[in-house]
Amino acid sequence: MERQTTEYKSLQKIRTGDKGFRDLSVTCVAFANAQGGRIFLGYEDKTGRPLPGQEIPVAEVNDAVTKLRSLCFNVALNASEVLQDETGSQYFIVTVFPALHAVASTSDGRFYMRVGDKCEPVRSEDILRLAAEKHAFQWELECTRQVRLADVREDALSAFARKIRESDRVSAHIKQMSDGEIAENYNLVDGEYLTYLGILWLGNAAQRSRIAYPITVQYIVYDAQERKIRKRDWHDNLLNPAELLLDIEREAVELTYSYEFPDGLFRKQIYHYQPKVVRELLLNAFAHKSFAISGDIMIEVYPDRLEISNPGGLPLGVTKDNILHQRQRRNPHFIRIMHDLKLMEGEGSGYDLIYELNARDAKKMPIVESDFNYTKVTQYSEITDKKIIPLLDYVLSNYQLSQKDIIALGLVAQHGKILSTEMTRQLQLQETDRMRSYVERLLKNGILITRGIKKGTEFLLNPQLITNAKLNIKTSLKTIEPHSLEALIKEDLRLHPHSKIKEINGRLPDVEIRDIRKLVYAMVRKGLLEKEGSKTDRTYTLS
Repeated sequence: MERQTTEYKSLQKIRTGDKGFRDLSVTCVAFANAQGGRIFLGYEDKTGRPLPGQEIPVAEVNDAVTKLRSLCFNVALNASEVLQDETGSQYFIVTVFPALHAVASTSDGRFYMRVGDKCEPVRSEDILRLAAEKHAFQWELECTRQVRLADVREDALSAFARKIRESDRVSAHIKQMSDGEIAENYNLVDGEYLTYLGILWLGNAAQRSRIAYPITVQYIVYDAQERKIRKRDWHDNLLNPAELLLDIEREAVELTYSYEFPDGLFRKQIYHYQPKVVRELLLNAFAHKSFAISGDIMIEVYPDRLEISNPGGLPLGVTKDNILHQRQRRNPHFIRIMHDLKLMEGEGSGYDLIYELNARDAKKMPIVESDFNYTKVTQYSEITDKKIIPLLDYVLSNYQLSQKDIIALGLVAQHGKILSTEMTRQLQLQETDRMRSYVERLLKNGILITRGIKKGTEFLLNPQLITNAKLNIKTSLKTIEPHSLEALIKEDLRLHPHSKIKEINGRLPDVEIRDIRKLVYAMVRKGLLEKEGSKTDRTYTLS
């Protein structure tokens, strides 16, 4: 139930003294340092509903708000009237407004930030960054008091409103609004003036050029020697974000190239960069862009990879190691418009889709780099292993798989086998237990099998799957059983005594060196092998 801007709390938080209020003050501060939020007071954790017959005196609501205000600095909040659910049980809502120009803190000097559905403490080294990002987080809603709604072309507003009404992602209530009410609903106007967000969508080139800073883009193509062979830029501010996105996609012909594979009587086409992946990466660059920093969004196309970078680091709380699951966004109102216009997936689901599409096409997952000033995402075009494409097609056409299933299947197929610890790292999970939602159905349906226990558990494709698919896939030693690998090592050392592990691996290239090393050490302990020499020059011989 809890989300980036919503929290549900029991009434016991305000009925158990200072501790409960201090916990609530942390939530208020975290909301204020992000995009604001609402706290539903009166909801129980176990049931997710108010207690039957629950009553809340108005005086208790007023006292709670007064107490919370005394425990927070730079936090603006108010409370609703006492509300009732369908059973008549009462609750109320505390609305916390974003701190537009100051950093919010608790009364004892602690700082927090809302990240996903959690309130995370801000480390001392991040406080200056949080202060610097305040303007970036609230940029959309700022108003220059220079451009009135009446100053924009009438057809710009009517076109925007028409596209909103045509979308099946927009509620009937919004579709019935007037053009001006739709602009207000999407935070394009503040009274009679356009916000920065409104100027982006409704303004003309001259109006956009006066705000700090509109979306500008460079598209550069390089050859194998990394020499520029084509360049196109969008610095004229003629287009709104949706028009700009579509124009970039039209111009970026190098991103539409594809591979072809035989598929029975037909040929299968796999794009170097799946169009939906390209769009999601572009939209993430728009969404992560800090409009408070001057700089272009850079789209750089190399023979083997695509690099997209944008001004501004990832939002505070989001890193390259948790971007798959975190839902923190710098420009939420901008994202809402792009979503409602059906230009992007739901908020926070973009990287899930990118991972799924890469898994389907046996591509590497994107590599994210970020610091305070920029964020760069690299997507490689190469198919990691062409022979697994028919196998993936077979599984996807014969089993009903979820997005998580497809991501996990793609990772295992690309690696041949993968340790549970490595799978956890690749899926950006904090706990191995959470991986169950990715692999449980695949194991149940016999698509994957496991080998080993606990942290040594390995996930492999079920060999029976290859048999059922009737595919002529070349046999690999990568997934060889330990007892068979032991026999191979013995035979290798019989022919090549006094060999180093690296030399054994060179003669068994399909086998991972860590598997050979692990088994050689075990064979030494069992007395099957003898070792000679120092650690750096150690050789092995049959006993």
